[in-house]
Amino acid sequence: MRRVRYYRNGGPDVLCLEEVPDAEIPEPGPGELLIRTEAIGVGLPSVRKVREGGLPLPGVFGGDVAGEVASIGPDVTGFAVGDRVVAISFADAYADFALAPVFTASHIPAAAGAVDAVALVRGGHVALAALTSAGAVEERSVLVTGAASGAGHLAVQLARTRGASRVVAAVGSLDKADFLRGLGVDEVVSYADASWGEPVDVVLDGVGGEVLPRAVAALAPFGRLVFFNSGGGTVPAWELLAGARTITGMSMARFSTAFPETYERHRHELWDLALSGRLRVVVHGTFALADAAKAHEVIEARANLGKVVLCP
Repeated sequence: MRRVRYYRNGGPDVLCLEEVPDAEIPEPGPGELLIRTEAIGVGLPSVRKVREGGLPLPGVFGGDVAGEVASIGPDVTGFAVGDRVVAISFADAYADFALAPVFTASHIPAAAGAVDAVALVRGGHVALAALTSAGAVEERSVLVTGAASGAGHLAVQLARTRGASRVVAAVGSLDKADFLRGLGVDEVVSYADASWGEPVDVVLDGVGGEVLPRAVAALAPFGRLVFFNSGGGTVPAWELLAGARTITGMSMARFSTAFPETYERHRHELWDLALSGRLRVVVHGTFALADAAKAHEVIEARANLGKVVLCP
């Protein structure tokens, strides 16, 4: 079995592809699935954790995985060996085999592939949970930061399906403008722009850090920002007071456990929209497991248009 780990912090070059004996293939415990991976999602949180450190070494990667169920642990119902699933692995997701809690797993429709599933499900759930946390967006204006990312490119489209009257995409480079306009956004702004245009009612912030104060400033009076990123950031309280603005935090782990029925509804909504062609799922590129460092380079450069995927 192969897996990717890192033994020191730094850039993509610290990633190591390891060959380990088949005896080290993990056994699923109670409530777990062992998945033979066909597609593995790569995202900004994984790239940041390698660069920033602060976690025990050797470092492992959690993330979204899709493939075939190889074995099932005790107390697992609703899944069988051979089922095609997409799920979240919390450790060693960058591997030929990955463990995932069954509560994160869902079946992949027959008409869809593993790469499509990885590109759709996790990012789509994040986007829908953020929109739901923002409240009704029908006939309201919505701005999405990181709009060309795996979650962002779905969020701008889902905002429209939920009735947003104006959708603004905020990105690091205006080179992504044509891509985003092709997804139906009304306006594209750069983080470096002096103005982000007319204030908006809702901001979905998947970037944080230095972008967060700009995102708050983009809100109209009584606007709401949904914060769902790993980049941190601070906002002076007077910014909220002066504009009667609100910031709401959104964690997928808490959202999915607190609102399981909503989470399940979102799953059906995502596949219905994607398979009917009303939601365009974009894969920036696929990389071999041995090329995980190249996949991270794309994310670090903020060059991706859509989802970056590893294919063992």
